Amino acid sequence: MQVRLLSEIRHRNIVTLIGYCQEGGLQMLVYEYLPNGSVCGHLYDNRKGSATRLEFKQRLSIAIGAAKGLNHLHSLDPPLIHKDFKTNNVLVDENFIAKVADAGLVRLIRGSDDAGPSRGFSNSVYQDPEVQSMTQFSESSDVYSFGVFLLELITGREAASLIPTESREYLAHWMEAHFSSNELIDPRLAGNFTAEGMKELVGLAFQCLNPSSRRRPRMRLVATELDRILETEMSMTTFMGDGTTIVTLGSQLFSS
Repeated sequence: MQVRLLSEIRHRNIVTLIGYCQEGGLQMLVYEYLPNGSVCGHLYDNRKGSATRLEFKQRLSIAIGAAKGLNHLHSLDPPLIHKDFKTNNVLVDENFIAKVADAGLVRLIRGSDDAGPSRGFSNSVYQDPEVQSMTQFSESSDVYSFGVFLLELITGREAASLIPTESREYLAHWMEAHFSSNELIDPRLAGNFTAEGMKELVGLAFQCLNPSSRRRPRMRLVATELDRILETEMSMTTFMGDGTTIVTLGSQLFSS
């Protein structure tokens, strides 16, 4: 039943489940092939050997695609909660259009019974700190995971490397503490963004990472805001020209 529902999902920003089979207690799922693989392979996973440099506007475009994919899942009736959204599950096609992968797989693997502790997810940096069991996953917990994804796009680093595993410090607190340092913005982006655009993206990530689920924005609003940030970024760099919007990383970015 769950596989059939997943196979019926069709959206530009969701990896399509093409087919499946079950035999001898084993199940095989066949998804569409995306030649450029996962975003993390271009962002920070050097083992992939990727020579791609993701520019700021390209990162915004990828974030928009992922946000629209998640929003579509949340708009289904009933809503489909991803429950395992992470950078590794955002794939890009030959045109670097982002698509969300593995939607609904957590429930499929565990079966229809989502009760009980969320084993395998409790130590994930992407997991909403408020989630203590599989039954507590919600649209808001997906939004938190998306905030971690945005943080990785901003820093160019794995979120798990930003804070000690044993401390489990809230990432929102980490962002707040590093607003005025050179650790927040990926140095590879130097001179490649407007100060206003970066401020707004950092602010949006901060909202998504709010420790209180009730204070996080809905995915629809996140996608709309990202669209607006990219549109503004495009218009400003078109007007002033790329290379004229150089800012200093760190305190000068957030001094105004």
